[in-house]
Amino acid sequence: MTDTVTAAMDRNMAIEAVRVTEAAAIAAWGWTGRGDEMSADAAAVEAMRAALNKLNIDGTVVIGEGERDEAPMLFIGEKVGIGGPKIDIALDPLEGTTLTAKANANAMATLALAPHGGFLNAPDVYMEKIAVGGGLPDGIIDINASAMENLGRVAEAKNVNVEDLLICVLDRPRHQELISDIRSAGARIQQISDGDIYGIIETSQPHSRVDMYLGSGGAPEGVLAAAALQCIGGQMQGKLLFRNDDERERASKMGIDDFDRVYGINDLASGDVIFSATGVTDGGLLQGVQRTASSAITQSIVMRSMTGTVREITTRHDYTRKSEDKD
Repeated sequence: MTDTVTAAMDRNMAIEAVRVTEAAAIAAWGWTGRGDEMSADAAAVEAMRAALNKLNIDGTVVIGEGERDEAPMLFIGEKVGIGGPKIDIALDPLEGTTLTAKANANAMATLALAPHGGFLNAPDVYMEKIAVGGGLPDGIIDINASAMENLGRVAEAKNVNVEDLLICVLDRPRHQELISDIRSAGARIQQISDGDIYGIIETSQPHSRVDMYLGSGGAPEGVLAAAALQCIGGQMQGKLLFRNDDERERASKMGIDDFDRVYGINDLASGDVIFSATGVTDGGLLQGVQRTASSAITQSIVMRSMTGTVREITTRHDYTRKSEDKD
Protein backbone atom coordinates (compact mmCIF):
# COMPACT_ATOMS: atom_id res chain seq x y z
CA MET A 1 0.00 0.00 0.00
CA THR A 2 1.44 3.36 -0.93
CA ASP A 3 1.97 6.11 1.60
CA THR A 4 -0.61 8.22 -0.26
CA VAL A 5 -3.32 5.60 0.07
CA THR A 6 -2.35 4.90 3.68
CA ALA A 7 -2.76 8.58 4.47
CA ALA A 8 -6.13 8.63 2.73
CA MET A 9 -7.50 5.72 4.73
CA ASP A 10 -7.14 7.51 8.06
CA ARG A 11 -9.52 8.57 10.79
CA ASN A 12 -10.61 11.57 8.71
CA MET A 13 -11.72 9.24 5.92
CA ALA A 14 -13.66 7.23 8.48
CA ILE A 15 -15.60 10.35 9.45
CA GLU A 16 -16.17 11.17 5.79
CA ALA A 17 -17.60 7.66 5.31
CA VAL A 18 -20.03 8.30 8.15
CA ARG A 19 -21.19 11.53 6.51
CA VAL A 20 -21.94 9.56 3.35
CA THR A 21 -24.06 6.92 5.11
CA GLU A 22 -25.79 9.59 7.22
CA ALA A 23 -26.89 11.40 4.06
CA ALA A 24 -28.29 8.21 2.54
CA ALA A 25 -30.07 7.18 5.74
CA ILE A 26 -31.75 10.56 6.21
CA ALA A 27 -32.92 10.57 2.59
CA ALA A 28 -34.31 7.04 2.84
CA TRP A 29 -36.06 7.79 6.13
CA GLY A 30 -38.46 10.11 4.30
CA TRP A 31 -39.94 7.03 2.67
CA THR A 32 -40.24 4.94 5.83
CA GLY A 33 -43.59 3.19 6.06
CA ARG A 34 -44.83 4.51 2.71
CA GLY A 35 -44.82 1.15 0.96
CA ASP A 36 -42.64 2.40 -1.90
CA GLU A 37 -39.39 0.43 -2.03
CA MET A 38 -38.17 1.94 -5.30
CA SER A 39 -38.54 5.53 -4.16
CA ALA A 40 -36.85 4.80 -0.84
CA ASP A 41 -33.90 3.18 -2.61
CA ALA A 42 -33.68 5.95 -5.21
CA ALA A 43 -33.59 8.62 -2.50
CA ALA A 44 -30.77 6.83 -0.67
CA VAL A 45 -28.82 6.30 -3.90
CA GLU A 46 -29.09 9.94 -4.96
CA ALA A 47 -28.02 11.22 -1.54
CA MET A 48 -25.11 8.81 -1.27
CA ARG A 49 -23.88 9.65 -4.75
CA ALA A 50 -23.95 13.37 -4.01
CA ALA A 51 -22.01 12.85 -0.77
CA LEU A 52 -19.40 10.61 -2.41
CA ASN A 53 -18.79 13.18 -5.10
CA LYS A 54 -17.63 15.66 -2.42
CA LEU A 55 -14.79 13.39 -1.24
CA ASN A 56 -11.14 13.97 -2.13
CA ILE A 57 -10.72 10.56 -3.73
CA ASP A 58 -10.48 8.95 -7.14
CA GLY A 59 -13.19 6.45 -6.28
CA THR A 60 -14.50 3.52 -8.27
CA VAL A 61 -17.70 1.70 -7.33
CA VAL A 62 -16.91 -2.03 -7.44
CA ILE A 63 -19.96 -3.16 -5.49
CA GLY A 64 -22.96 -1.02 -6.36
CA GLU A 65 -26.60 -0.86 -7.33
CA GLY A 66 -26.04 -3.00 -10.41
CA GLU A 67 -24.22 -2.92 -13.71
CA ARG A 68 -24.13 0.09 -16.01
CA ASP A 69 -27.13 -0.93 -18.11
CA GLU A 70 -29.24 -1.75 -15.06
CA ALA A 71 -28.62 1.13 -12.67
CA PRO A 72 -28.81 4.85 -13.47
CA MET A 73 -26.58 5.78 -10.52
CA LEU A 74 -23.85 4.16 -8.44
CA PHE A 75 -23.44 1.32 -10.92
CA ILE A 76 -20.43 -0.98 -10.91
CA GLY A 77 -17.56 0.88 -12.52
CA GLU A 78 -18.91 4.39 -11.84
CA LYS A 79 -16.32 6.99 -10.85
CA VAL A 80 -16.97 9.21 -7.84
CA GLY A 81 -15.05 11.84 -5.92
CA ILE A 82 -13.27 15.04 -6.88
CA GLY A 83 -9.82 13.53 -7.26
CA GLY A 84 -7.18 11.99 -5.01
CA PRO A 85 -5.92 8.51 -4.14
CA LYS A 86 -7.48 5.53 -5.89
CA ILE A 87 -10.12 4.03 -3.61
CA ASP A 88 -12.46 1.13 -4.29
CA ILE A 89 -15.99 1.46 -2.96
CA ALA A 90 -18.56 -1.15 -1.96
CA LEU A 91 -21.99 0.18 -1.09
CA ASP A 92 -25.60 -0.57 -0.42
CA PRO A 93 -27.30 2.81 0.01
CA LEU A 94 -30.33 1.12 1.54
CA GLU A 95 -29.83 -2.32 3.04
CA GLY A 96 -33.44 -3.28 3.60
CA THR A 97 -35.66 -1.54 1.06
CA THR A 98 -38.63 -3.68 2.10
CA LEU A 99 -37.85 -3.04 5.77
CA THR A 100 -37.94 0.70 5.08
CA ALA A 101 -41.13 0.55 3.02
CA LYS A 102 -42.85 -1.31 5.86
CA ALA A 103 -41.15 0.64 8.69
CA ASN A 104 -39.67 -2.58 10.03
CA ALA A 105 -36.46 -2.93 12.03
CA ASN A 106 -32.83 -3.07 10.90
CA ALA A 107 -32.81 -1.01 7.69
CA MET A 108 -29.53 0.88 7.27
CA ALA A 109 -27.26 2.63 4.78
CA THR A 110 -23.88 0.91 4.32
CA LEU A 111 -20.56 1.78 2.73
CA ALA A 112 -17.08 0.25 2.66
CA LEU A 113 -13.84 1.76 1.36
CA ALA A 114 -10.55 0.02 0.56
CA PRO A 115 -7.38 0.69 -1.42
CA HIS A 116 -7.66 -0.21 -5.10
CA GLY A 117 -8.10 -3.97 -5.50
CA GLY A 118 -9.35 -4.50 -1.97
CA PHE A 119 -12.79 -5.92 -2.81
CA LEU A 120 -13.94 -8.88 -4.87
CA ASN A 121 -15.56 -7.47 -8.00
CA ALA A 122 -18.65 -9.60 -7.48
CA PRO A 123 -21.54 -9.72 -9.95
CA ASP A 124 -25.07 -9.16 -8.74
CA VAL A 125 -25.87 -12.86 -8.25
CA TYR A 126 -26.58 -15.02 -5.23
CA MET A 127 -23.86 -16.13 -2.88
CA GLU A 128 -23.93 -18.98 -0.39
CA LYS A 129 -22.50 -17.69 2.90
CA ILE A 130 -21.30 -18.93 6.23
CA ALA A 131 -19.95 -16.65 8.96
CA VAL A 132 -19.00 -16.69 12.62
CA GLY A 133 -17.67 -14.08 15.01
CA GLY A 134 -14.16 -13.55 16.28
CA GLY A 135 -12.26 -15.49 18.92
CA LEU A 136 -12.67 -18.92 17.30
CA PRO A 137 -9.88 -21.11 15.87
CA ASP A 138 -8.96 -20.38 12.28
CA GLY A 139 -10.68 -22.67 9.80
CA ILE A 140 -13.54 -23.48 12.16
CA ILE A 141 -16.11 -23.20 9.35
CA ASP A 142 -16.25 -24.97 5.99
CA ILE A 143 -18.87 -23.96 3.45
CA ASN A 144 -18.55 -27.34 1.72
CA ALA A 145 -19.32 -29.25 4.93
CA SER A 146 -22.83 -30.02 6.14
CA ALA A 147 -24.70 -27.72 8.48
CA MET A 148 -24.51 -30.41 11.16
CA GLU A 149 -20.71 -30.62 10.86
CA ASN A 150 -20.27 -26.86 11.08
CA LEU A 151 -22.61 -26.66 14.05
CA GLY A 152 -20.62 -29.36 15.81
CA ARG A 153 -17.32 -27.59 15.21
CA VAL A 154 -18.57 -24.26 16.50
CA ALA A 155 -20.25 -25.81 19.53
CA GLU A 156 -17.05 -27.65 20.45
CA ALA A 157 -14.94 -24.52 20.02
CA LYS A 158 -17.33 -22.53 22.23
CA ASN A 159 -17.56 -25.37 24.76
CA VAL A 160 -21.34 -25.51 24.52
CA ASN A 161 -23.90 -27.97 23.21
CA VAL A 162 -25.26 -27.68 19.68
CA GLU A 163 -28.64 -27.08 21.31
CA ASP A 164 -27.24 -23.86 22.79
CA LEU A 165 -26.35 -22.35 19.41
CA LEU A 166 -28.45 -19.69 17.67
CA ILE A 167 -28.13 -19.57 13.88
CA CYS A 168 -29.25 -16.60 11.77
CA VAL A 169 -30.94 -17.50 8.47
CA LEU A 170 -32.87 -15.40 5.95
CA ASP A 171 -36.53 -16.40 5.92
CA ARG A 172 -36.77 -17.61 2.32
CA PRO A 173 -38.42 -20.67 0.70
CA ARG A 174 -35.01 -21.69 -0.69
CA HIS A 175 -33.79 -22.21 2.87
CA GLN A 176 -36.43 -24.73 3.92
CA GLU A 177 -34.04 -27.68 3.72
CA LEU A 178 -31.28 -25.78 5.51
CA ILE A 179 -33.66 -24.75 8.29
CA SER A 180 -34.80 -28.35 8.65
CA ASP A 181 -31.19 -29.56 8.87
CA ILE A 182 -30.30 -27.00 11.53
CA ARG A 183 -33.30 -27.84 13.66
CA SER A 184 -32.71 -31.57 13.20
CA ALA A 185 -29.23 -31.05 14.62
CA GLY A 186 -30.85 -29.41 17.65
CA ALA A 187 -29.79 -25.79 17.16
CA ARG A 188 -32.10 -22.78 17.32
CA ILE A 189 -32.77 -20.38 14.44
CA GLN A 190 -33.27 -16.64 14.24
CA GLN A 191 -35.13 -16.07 10.97
CA ILE A 192 -34.79 -12.57 9.54
CA SER A 193 -36.98 -11.20 6.76
CA ASP A 194 -34.27 -9.08 5.09
CA GLY A 195 -30.81 -7.64 5.67
CA ASP A 196 -28.14 -10.32 5.68
CA ILE A 197 -25.37 -7.73 6.16
CA TYR A 198 -26.95 -7.08 9.54
CA GLY A 199 -27.31 -10.81 10.17
CA ILE A 200 -23.62 -11.49 9.50
CA ILE A 201 -22.44 -8.53 11.58
CA GLU A 202 -24.54 -9.82 14.47
CA THR A 203 -22.29 -12.89 14.76
CA SER A 204 -19.50 -10.56 15.97
CA GLN A 205 -21.44 -8.23 18.26
CA PRO A 206 -20.74 -8.61 22.01
CA HIS A 207 -24.40 -8.12 22.89
CA SER A 208 -25.69 -10.57 20.28
CA ARG A 209 -26.66 -14.16 20.92
CA VAL A 210 -26.17 -15.16 17.25
CA ASP A 211 -23.42 -17.77 16.89
CA MET A 212 -23.40 -18.33 13.13
CA TYR A 213 -24.91 -17.11 9.88
CA LEU A 214 -25.90 -19.64 7.20
CA GLY A 215 -27.67 -19.39 3.87
CA SER A 216 -27.65 -17.58 0.55
CA GLY A 217 -28.19 -13.94 -0.30
CA GLY A 218 -26.79 -11.32 -2.62
CA ALA A 219 -23.11 -11.50 -3.50
CA PRO A 220 -22.66 -7.70 -3.18
CA GLU A 221 -24.03 -7.85 0.36
CA GLY A 222 -21.56 -10.66 1.03
CA VAL A 223 -18.64 -8.40 0.15
CA LEU A 224 -19.96 -5.62 2.40
CA ALA A 225 -20.46 -8.04 5.28
CA ALA A 226 -16.93 -9.37 4.82
CA ALA A 227 -15.62 -5.79 4.97
CA ALA A 228 -17.35 -5.32 8.32
CA LEU A 229 -16.00 -8.61 9.70
CA GLN A 230 -12.48 -7.65 8.65
CA CYS A 231 -12.82 -4.67 10.97
CA ILE A 232 -14.46 -6.27 13.99
CA GLY A 233 -13.20 -9.84 13.71
CA GLY A 234 -14.78 -12.98 12.41
CA GLN A 235 -14.57 -15.64 9.75
CA MET A 236 -16.57 -15.92 6.56
CA GLN A 237 -16.69 -17.99 3.40
CA GLY A 238 -18.78 -17.51 0.27
CA LYS A 239 -19.55 -19.33 -2.99
CA LEU A 240 -21.21 -17.68 -5.97
CA LEU A 241 -24.45 -19.33 -7.07
CA PHE A 242 -25.45 -19.12 -10.73
CA ARG A 243 -28.99 -19.74 -11.95
CA ASN A 244 -28.30 -19.61 -15.68
CA ASP A 245 -25.68 -19.11 -18.39
CA ASP A 246 -26.36 -15.38 -18.54
CA GLU A 247 -25.21 -14.97 -14.93
CA ARG A 248 -22.09 -17.03 -15.64
CA GLU A 249 -21.31 -14.89 -18.68
CA ARG A 250 -21.66 -11.70 -16.64
CA ALA A 251 -19.34 -13.13 -14.01
CA SER A 252 -16.78 -14.04 -16.67
CA LYS A 253 -16.79 -10.47 -17.98
CA MET A 254 -15.97 -9.31 -14.43
CA GLY A 255 -12.91 -11.57 -14.29
CA ILE A 256 -14.36 -14.60 -12.51
CA ASP A 257 -13.19 -17.82 -14.16
CA ASP A 258 -13.70 -20.42 -11.41
CA PHE A 259 -17.42 -20.78 -10.80
CA ASP A 260 -16.93 -23.27 -7.93
CA ARG A 261 -14.37 -21.28 -5.98
CA VAL A 262 -14.73 -20.86 -2.24
CA TYR A 263 -13.96 -17.26 -1.30
CA GLY A 264 -12.50 -16.66 2.13
CA ILE A 265 -12.89 -13.39 3.97
CA ASN A 266 -9.55 -12.11 2.62
CA ASP A 267 -10.70 -12.85 -0.92
CA LEU A 268 -13.87 -10.82 -0.38
CA ALA A 269 -12.34 -7.82 1.39
CA SER A 270 -8.69 -7.07 2.15
CA GLY A 271 -6.28 -4.27 2.95
CA ASP A 272 -7.05 -1.29 5.13
CA VAL A 273 -10.85 -1.43 5.04
CA ILE A 274 -13.24 1.17 6.43
CA PHE A 275 -16.88 0.18 6.98
CA SER A 276 -19.69 2.56 7.91
CA ALA A 277 -23.39 2.02 8.52
CA THR A 278 -26.13 4.42 9.62
CA GLY A 279 -29.51 3.27 10.87
CA VAL A 280 -32.63 4.14 8.91
CA THR A 281 -35.08 2.29 11.15
CA ASP A 282 -34.49 1.15 14.73
CA GLY A 283 -32.73 -2.19 15.02
CA GLY A 284 -30.48 -4.43 17.04
CA LEU A 285 -27.32 -2.78 15.73
CA LEU A 286 -28.36 0.86 15.29
CA GLN A 287 -31.13 3.27 16.15
CA GLY A 288 -33.00 4.74 13.20
CA VAL A 289 -33.26 8.34 12.09
CA GLN A 290 -35.17 10.67 14.40
CA ARG A 291 -36.40 13.58 12.30
CA THR A 292 -38.17 16.85 13.00
CA ALA A 293 -38.87 19.80 10.73
CA SER A 294 -35.59 21.47 11.71
CA SER A 295 -33.24 18.64 12.69
CA ALA A 296 -32.38 14.97 12.53
CA ILE A 297 -30.51 12.62 14.83
CA THR A 298 -28.63 9.67 13.35
CA GLN A 299 -26.74 6.78 14.87
CA SER A 300 -23.83 5.24 12.97
CA ILE A 301 -21.08 2.72 13.44
CA VAL A 302 -17.73 3.09 11.66
CA MET A 303 -14.87 0.61 11.79
CA ARG A 304 -11.34 0.33 10.43
CA SER A 305 -9.56 -2.96 9.89
CA MET A 306 -5.98 -1.63 10.27
CA THR A 307 -6.56 -0.36 13.80
CA GLY A 308 -9.53 -2.47 14.87
CA THR A 309 -11.23 0.74 15.95
CA VAL A 310 -15.01 0.69 16.25
CA ARG A 311 -16.76 4.01 16.77
CA GLU A 312 -20.42 4.50 17.56
CA ILE A 313 -21.43 8.00 16.49
CA THR A 314 -24.62 9.85 17.31
CA THR A 315 -25.01 13.02 15.26
CA ARG A 316 -27.49 15.88 15.54
CA HIS A 317 -28.05 17.59 12.20
CA ASP A 318 -29.37 21.12 12.75
CA TYR A 319 -30.88 22.35 9.50
CA THR A 320 -31.48 25.84 10.84
CA ARG A 321 -27.75 26.58 11.24
CA LYS A 322 -26.09 25.26 8.10
CA SER A 323 -26.46 25.49 4.39
CA GLU A 324 -27.30 22.56 2.16
CA ASP A 325 -23.66 22.29 1.02
CA LYS A 326 -22.20 22.02 4.53
CA ASP A 327 -21.87 18.86 6.62
